Amino acid sequence: MDPLSQAAFGASLSQSFAVDRKKQVSAMVIGALAGMAPDLDILVQSTDDPLLFLEFHRQFTHSLIFIPFGALLCTLIFYPFAKKKLSFAQIYLFAFLGYATHGLLDACTSYGTQLFWPFANVRIAWSVVSIIDPLFTVPLIIFVLFAVVKKNVVYARSGFIYAIIFLSLGVVQNQRAETAAVELALQRGHQIERVHAKPSFGNRHVWKLIYEYDGRYYVDAVKLLWGVEYITGSSIEKLDVKRDFSWLPEESQLAKDIERFRWFSDDFLAVSIEDEKLITDVRYSLLPNEINYMWGIEVNKSLIDDGDLDAHVFYEINNDVDENIRERFFDMLF
Repeated sequence: MDPLSQAAFGASLSQSFAVDRKKQVSAMVIGALAGMAPDLDILVQSTDDPLLFLEFHRQFTHSLIFIPFGALLCTLIFYPFAKKKLSFAQIYLFAFLGYATHGLLDACTSYGTQLFWPFANVRIAWSVVSIIDPLFTVPLIIFVLFAVVKKNVVYARSGFIYAIIFLSLGVVQNQRAETAAVELALQRGHQIERVHAKPSFGNRHVWKLIYEYDGRYYVDAVKLLWGVEYITGSSIEKLDVKRDFSWLPEESQLAKDIERFRWFSDDFLAVSIEDEKLITDVRYSLLPNEINYMWGIEVNKSLIDDGDLDAHVFYEINNDVDENIRERFFDMLF
């Protein structure tokens, strides 16, 4: 999730263990910083390999087994600044609690987090909350700040409990969304082979639905309040490398990069309708019922024609959110 949410969630747990009223501020600061610390893995990048950051973001720093070591690194950094108020053990406790929340909170989104690295490289994505959700973050921040102002651990614990309840209710919404996808497919006479549901940006009542049937991905949205309201979308042919890129040698780096991107996107890949060189991650789009991609990789045939088998793909990001897209999205929400 976004850094502010990670900081607030980490602080709420560390503050929950600060029984001494005088330590609420220290617990908040240490818990917040440790709660954000795992995302320093974004510094692992390469100008030569555009996909390297996809492999390392939410990898070892987010793993459950790395929590004690990550907390120790944070403690070593915080200790010179906090040693006058806290012992090394106290700093480590607050850092441990803050750090421990990060990977689990990220796994609640749809992006994918390698919680079980290095034993497995599976990307855990429970898809119960959007990467940014004000209804999660704002109340949590209020609880955290009240704990500091009032110097009362009850507010911190209430904030942490609120966050857990909020995420748990997301499980219910996720199940409702997947059920809605199955029912929509049945209405169309389709037999679902695979289904994926995720909350759209900044909310949890408009969901993106993706299901696979007969070599195609069907993308729709559904509004889940008291009832179920479908917002129909479109479909796109599933990526078939041998069919769509028949000229691509299997031993080339381009072919290997496609497989790396397939792993990252959980195999929800398709060739862009607008650009036959672009492979997109169907899970993410600017509007939940459409396939207007947010990111993808460009596979350039000219590189192979020039005999460059070691060339990497280009990573493309589409953040062109114009007024029309914003209006249509808010229409869906409200």
